[in-house]
Amino acid sequence: MSITYTIISFIIALGILITFHEFGHYLVARWNGVKVLRFCIGFGQPIFRKRWGKDQTEWVIAAIPLGGYVKMLDENEGRVAAEDLPRAFNRQPVARRFAIVAAGPIANFLLAIVLYWLLFILGVTGMKPVLGPVEPATPAAHANFTEGETIVSIENEPVASWQDARWTLLRYAIDQSADVTIQTASKNGEINWRKLDLSHVDPDKLNENFPGIIGLTSYQPTVKPVIGQVIAASVGDKAGLLAGDEIIAVDDTEIHTWMDFVKVIRSSPGRTLELEIWRNGQTIVLSVTPENAAENSKQIGKIGVAPVVNQAEFDELLVTIHYPPGKALQKALEKTWETTVLTLQMLAKMITGDVSLKNVSGPISIADYAGQSAQMGLVSYLAFLALISVSIGILNLLPIPILDGGHLMYYLIEIIRGGPLPDKIIIIGQRIGMALLLTLMIFAIYNDINRLITG
Repeated sequence: MSITYTIISFIIALGILITFHEFGHYLVARWNGVKVLRFCIGFGQPIFRKRWGKDQTEWVIAAIPLGGYVKMLDENEGRVAAEDLPRAFNRQPVARRFAIVAAGPIANFLLAIVLYWLLFILGVTGMKPVLGPVEPATPAAHANFTEGETIVSIENEPVASWQDARWTLLRYAIDQSADVTIQTASKNGEINWRKLDLSHVDPDKLNENFPGIIGLTSYQPTVKPVIGQVIAASVGDKAGLLAGDEIIAVDDTEIHTWMDFVKVIRSSPGRTLELEIWRNGQTIVLSVTPENAAENSKQIGKIGVAPVVNQAEFDELLVTIHYPPGKALQKALEKTWETTVLTLQMLAKMITGDVSLKNVSGPISIADYAGQSAQMGLVSYLAFLALISVSIGILNLLPIPILDGGHLMYYLIEIIRGGPLPDKIIIIGQRIGMALLLTLMIFAIYNDINRLITG
């Protein structure tokens, strides 16, 4: 995946999410009669600027797409003509100001609901929750899970796909549940109940392959190490590999499945490997040097070949979940609520120290996720947008001065005390809020860079 593709996917995602957020502020301000001077997406040098509408609002797209703002008429930001005073933001009753500020985060939650609704109508395709090999000395092994079983429910919540299983288990892990009851069905239809202990899950690894950490893997049909396709001009093509070649060994290590071969290639970027191949009834030896490629902030090896796959066998493991519009809306509301609760739980655990701050992701990781999801298709990209939209909504509601939540906190105090806080206190709060946000951003970027370095 190219850096250009990742950047474009990231900018489109930010553009959609920020526009919806700011449009929430804009619409509610207009509905309450407040004059909007400027609607801006991004910061820095404007690359597009136009005025239109009865109030000649200035619509701006700026060069740095990492935020936006809606500038309203306000006596605190400049002189206001006498005839416009009733339309100044600061002259509005506190309830109206509260609604205007809250509208931005609410717009993000509404966007998430719409996106999830579309997803549930279009249909979300995933892997059936059939278990692959169970890692030894893990919670799953201690609970006696076996390969080939299908997860049916977790704490009586139905599980339709591997994604459902991962999401539900993560929720219980964050909640630090000691034992989670899981219902499984064996290949012959026998129903089993397992008690999975999640109390010793490493909080530093909640952002990784969570099921794998507790010993659960998704079942994959065994694929023989036979090449089905060689990409033109790839490393494999230049090394002389052909469709139909069977990989027997790599550097004298026997290869039994395609996954054996993939593991060696991925773990050997830039290192020359000697391949023993069976071709047309004879054994030949070729050398190949996997090229470096970035994936999930890690450096892996790739040679540009694909296996011979029994597509029918893989199709049997896929499930598509979709609903009629009414039911899809209900599921979208539930999904948005669950995502919000899970995010808040994760945040609370970080504050108390029960979950590591290493799980905080910055713009580099988010850009990487944007590129990956876009490459996987529209459904994956919409799911990514919905998740990030919820996160932006929650972030903006935090009671930190300079964020929407900080302003809402001020308005609540104003309601309680019967008047606004002194300007001096508000200015101090703004400085503290700016310091907190800068610290958080620096820490998130540090985490991103650390992931890139450590892989």
